[in-house]
Amino acid sequence: MRCRDLLFVTLSALALAGHARAQDTPCGGEFAAFVDGLESEAVANGHDPDTVRRFLAGVRLDPKVLQSDRGQGIFQTPFIEFSRKLISQNRLDRGRAMSDQWDEVFDRIETEFGIARGVLLAFWAFETDYGSFQGDFNTANALVTLAHDCRRPDIFRPQIFSAMTLYERGDFDPATTTGAWAGEIGMVQMLPKDILENGMDGDGDGHVKLKTSVPDALMSGARMLSGLGWRPGEPWLQEVVLPPDLDWSMTGLETTLTVAEWERLGVRAREGALDDGRFEASIIIPQGRGGPSFIAYPNFRIYFDWNQSFVYVMTAAYFATRLDGAPVYDAGSPDPGLSGAQMQDLQRRLSDLGYDVGGVDGILGAGTRAAVRDMQSKLGLPSDGWPTRDLLDKL
Repeated sequence: MRCRDLLFVTLSALALAGHARAQDTPCGGEFAAFVDGLESEAVANGHDPDTVRRFLAGVRLDPKVLQSDRGQGIFQTPFIEFSRKLISQNRLDRGRAMSDQWDEVFDRIETEFGIARGVLLAFWAFETDYGSFQGDFNTANALVTLAHDCRRPDIFRPQIFSAMTLYERGDFDPATTTGAWAGEIGMVQMLPKDILENGMDGDGDGHVKLKTSVPDALMSGARMLSGLGWRPGEPWLQEVVLPPDLDWSMTGLETTLTVAEWERLGVRAREGALDDGRFEASIIIPQGRGGPSFIAYPNFRIYFDWNQSFVYVMTAAYFATRLDGAPVYDAGSPDPGLSGAQMQDLQRRLSDLGYDVGGVDGILGAGTRAAVRDMQSKLGLPSDGWPTRDLLDKL
């Protein structure tokens, strides 16, 4: 996957998709009038009128932002294919080189936040290919475009005012600041509000520069993860071997048992040992009982606060384990999955039966997986949450 393609898997942007729009958030209409409304609200919130006018003077609608927002078909890709696209030997080698080059920064992160370096390295790799491509969308235009669009204005409108605050501090230029299509900035792609709340001056120069300073970017990303609830020093994901007689309906994030309870059911680490038996954990089989298997510890759930795409989260978490020394997963022999069109057909049928599949988008997300697992159980199929043509035919 090319660097430019990676911007379709930005962490914050996909997390935004899960929020419902507040009905009273202004959006749409004639663009000049919309910008006038932003100006009035900013001044009412205490921003200097001249500063606000300078900030908004050149903003415009960017149709390419809307095209990107509506064009995220990559998330229809199954885990094995998706992970193989994103995880290359070059990306592994560069990650290890970056780990050595910025060893002191990662040591500081591990000391202050208890976050393993592989976690931040994986985000850094997937978001911007270790900073080599950080996006070429004008950030101010992206934020105003998405706030004007009426899909999620309650998410993006406040980001504009946060960007104004960064502008007032000298850390944002509406004419030249660029980033991802959804308004994220820097090496680990953070939205303006996140920068205000979690930005750290990692190199001690008195500024938070996420585009040019590796220490600033990595420390800020670590602080954000910590604020989301990362449990210091604990694991997040580990490959396991499952017993053939496991009750497949127990797989998925909806079921949690202690590690000790999973061990009593026959779950074993593929290499080494499972972690603390007291931890609550879930078993994840992203492509059903015939594919790779993982145990997800509490920290795994934090990934979804950054990105709600299941396949992205699985791949980012797994890549982090690889960067920390885990072997390549055993892909197994999963049953063939559905095409994007077939998945949409399945989602429509499940929706008609009363299931909340999270939208007919062809993406196998958490809602669709849960519905599939329940329907498989009702139809007498192995309830592993992996939709197949057999299930579609039976519906």
